[in-house]
Amino acid sequence: MLELAPTPLIPIQLDAHSATIWCKCEFMNPSGSTKDRIATFILTKAWRDGVVRLGDVVAEVSSGSTSIAMAMVCAHLGLKFIAIMPEGVSRERILMIEGFGGQVRFTPKSLGMRGANDACEELAASTKVFLPRQFENLDNAQAHRQNTAAEIAQWVKAHSPSSVDTIAFTSGVGTGGTMVGLYHGLRDHGFKVLPFAVRPIASGKNIACADCFSSLEQCSFSSRIPGVLDGMSQIFKPTEIEHLQQIEVADEQAMAVTRALIRKGFPVGPSSGLNVAAALNVAPMLPKNTRLVTILCDRMERYFSTELFTQWQ
Repeated sequence: MLELAPTPLIPIQLDAHSATIWCKCEFMNPSGSTKDRIATFILTKAWRDGVVRLGDVVAEVSSGSTSIAMAMVCAHLGLKFIAIMPEGVSRERILMIEGFGGQVRFTPKSLGMRGANDACEELAASTKVFLPRQFENLDNAQAHRQNTAAEIAQWVKAHSPSSVDTIAFTSGVGTGGTMVGLYHGLRDHGFKVLPFAVRPIASGKNIACADCFSSLEQCSFSSRIPGVLDGMSQIFKPTEIEHLQQIEVADEQAMAVTRALIRKGFPVGPSSGLNVAAALNVAPMLPKNTRLVTILCDRMERYFSTELFTQWQ
């Protein structure tokens, strides 16, 4: 059975004048993203419970890292995987899914992620498939509560002064699993928690749609930062998260920070830059005795043909 090793929590300071951000290096997971957490948790649980068996089919709606992670775990378990996604995603992501033996089915770009979700439900109605349903499955958050949050809490307790009793963290919200899981998991370990939900906002120069990560991934916000979705999560309920603050970050800043992280030796994608940019913005307002943490979500190789590299400045 596949088990994930803990990923490191590393202090990063982009320049001499910026705050130190403690970054959870989730890009070091086997398929290269934090989505390995939920894919491993959900599919191994289904395997143990006898919900899926050798040769069964798993189908998920995802235009990126979740599909890659699901394809990897299915390869380990001897399951077949179908990724359902809108047309227009980067070629690198498709190749990674297919490399793990997964199949990719496309839906019209104009229908976005909601159209892909409808297609997945239609498939399940006519064929025997297991649907992880990442946008509504509470095991998504539970994976981060039991594992990601526990690793962060254990590290902070071991490497921080005893006076540190609060953890602040920044996270974009897609499925909502990371935000909800970290919030509850860090509280489980006795910390006060200051959560910041991050929203990328379009700014700066206008990039031709063909050079974006594709607006198909967004219900709103910026099309330049993948994976941050508006209104699709059934896991993230803002009123149930105490002290939650929602902040906006210009996508131009997120892209600049992503490239700065790469130049520092951290091979990450734009959602990581978004999280770190948000952390830099909130650092001055945090109370004393607070450890500021964020997630480096995925690796850069799935973005080689996108604006992150084609528009490098």
